[in-house]
Amino acid sequence: MNAAIRWRIIVLQVVALFALMLGTVGAYYAYSFTNAQIHDQLAPQQIFFPKDAAAGLPDNLKQYAGQQVLTGEQAHAYAEQYIGLHLAETGQGHPYAYWSAQARAETDPALKAKDQAIADTMFKGETLKGLLNEAYAFSVFGQIAFYAMIGLGLATLVVLGALTFEIVDARRSRDSVAQLAPVTPTSEPVAVN
Repeated sequence: MNAAIRWRIIVLQVVALFALMLGTVGAYYAYSFTNAQIHDQLAPQQIFFPKDAAAGLPDNLKQYAGQQVLTGEQAHAYAEQYIGLHLAETGQGHPYAYWSAQARAETDPALKAKDQAIADTMFKGETLKGLLNEAYAFSVFGQIAFYAMIGLGLATLVVLGALTFEIVDARRSRDSVAQLAPVTPTSEPVAVN
């Protein structure tokens, strides 16, 4: 391989190395930023799973008993399996839109108030459920960034290894060419008469 091609390859590897390193750092930042934001937004809300099933905690959520909701996984579990369960009971299988329409159509003031109370509860519950699921969605983006960081980091190591090989091989080639080059005399040849 001639020297010009070798240096082009080395330059391309250096550029790829820096691009992959930048991508790795960016993916790490996205991962850590996302997780920090989820934690920092959920912590002040002070949402806790009940301590036991007697307090209304379904069996499939026992792993979270008594814990504060601080991660995307916890937010998703709380939204879907805890709030979702209560919304299904409160709304009798119907969403907010159904109860809101019932309240608007009802003419009896007592029934109207009852339907509106259910609609209000459903609205608040579905809103909280949606916000918690949004935290979960962002945690999934954070996990994708984490796996991208690992992949980019491994690719960086591969390119670094190839670059190291190329540099070592270039030095080895240069040294072998230097050994094969004719030795030039250091003094003037003596003329023989």
